[in-house]
Amino acid sequence: MNCFKAYDIRGVWGKDLNEETVYRIGYFLPDIVGFNNILVGQDIRLSSDTVMYNLAKGLNDRGVSVDFVGLSTTPLIYWTTAKMGYHASVMITASHNPSNHNGLKISGLNATPIGYDSGLDKLESLVESDKITTIAEKRGIINKTDIYEQYINFLSQYKVDISNLKIAVDCSNGMSSLFIKQLLGDTPVYINDNPDGRFPGHEPNPLEAENRKQLTDTVVSHACDIGLLFDGDADRITFIDEKGNFVSPDLIIALLGHYFLEEKKQKGIVLQDIRSSRAVQEYLKRFNAEVVTWKVGRAYAALKLRELDGCYGGELAGHYYFRDFYYSDSGIMAALIVLRILLRFKEKGMTMSELTSKISDYFNTGEINFKIENKKDAMEDVKNYFFAKKQPVQFYDFDGYRLDYENFWFSIRPSNTEPYLRFIAEAKSQNLLDDILNNIKAILEHYE
Repeated sequence: MNCFKAYDIRGVWGKDLNEETVYRIGYFLPDIVGFNNILVGQDIRLSSDTVMYNLAKGLNDRGVSVDFVGLSTTPLIYWTTAKMGYHASVMITASHNPSNHNGLKISGLNATPIGYDSGLDKLESLVESDKITTIAEKRGIINKTDIYEQYINFLSQYKVDISNLKIAVDCSNGMSSLFIKQLLGDTPVYINDNPDGRFPGHEPNPLEAENRKQLTDTVVSHACDIGLLFDGDADRITFIDEKGNFVSPDLIIALLGHYFLEEKKQKGIVLQDIRSSRAVQEYLKRFNAEVVTWKVGRAYAALKLRELDGCYGGELAGHYYFRDFYYSDSGIMAALIVLRILLRFKEKGMTMSELTSKISDYFNTGEINFKIENKKDAMEDVKNYFFAKKQPVQFYDFDGYRLDYENFWFSIRPSNTEPYLRFIAEAKSQNLLDDILNNIKAILEHYE
């Protein structure tokens, strides 16, 4: 089915995902994760009420009761799942996708992610099967659950007095607006802070440049120190510096070291994804951190961070995971900690752009998509070409390939959902970076 992805269930509502599919997902979900009741929350999308109704109907018909939070951020559902000991939870959201999409993010005990290779594949088979759904002798019920106050109290421990900071916040008309004003107060300049499932301000994807323009303009026009841009369900965040420049999300992994490793003196491992700048590892050496590189996506990152008992981690997509958040990701928690760090450096006379410029002096392509059907052979050709020229200093062969050399590195990996190869490279000079990219294009043009 088109809606079952590597990390969650997601697609165009009424096309990839419909009422009957959602009902059967609810009905058969207990076969994947055993439970008697389940935690459910939803975002503000126009179809989310319908998804909730059919999901709950399927669960209730199976005899499972639903503890319903109502409108929620995805991180709130993760936190509550682990904090309250739920064996399973579902967040109804399509995250950063356009308004006509919807989906479900499923977690197990301790908010561990349920991905395609850890249960969604079996659930897909059951949903597609000809198995008949029968109503349980004792149907489940829906209970309304109020967890907001406890959640805000938890996040408040990361607050500091931000009166000396000028902040712009773009909620993308999404779920971060449920809590952000209670945490940051009236001092920031807020835009798109009215929850609206049509996303009238812009699509809720903070990685697309056109979706950052409003915030960039706001930061510059109001002479702000920093801009915060949340995605639709608030599990991701990206940052704009005081000059209106986008801060590459992997550099924030390095910046967070000032809180966890320096201020809090936490010891342990920091996790980065395979696309992360080499500057992250180099910067965190000052804190004696061990930086581990791993696969892209929450289904892998959250589990790996838990396995390693790492203190925190991050991804190029703007996800930040915290041991203190049950190894899950939270855009708001990341925002509060970054503001705390920036305030400290502003008192020393440093701006956000000066701070991030000290992290990296590399030249970076950003992630580039090549539309290719035969992804496996294309990746092999790229790998073999560079291996033939020189053996890399470091080679990773999970989630595609990453080859590290003395003065550059690159990652090439297949999309899990689309006919694309995703490529990113970094080098010590722009000329070297251009040469690498030209070589890659010459190899891949035979496959396009």
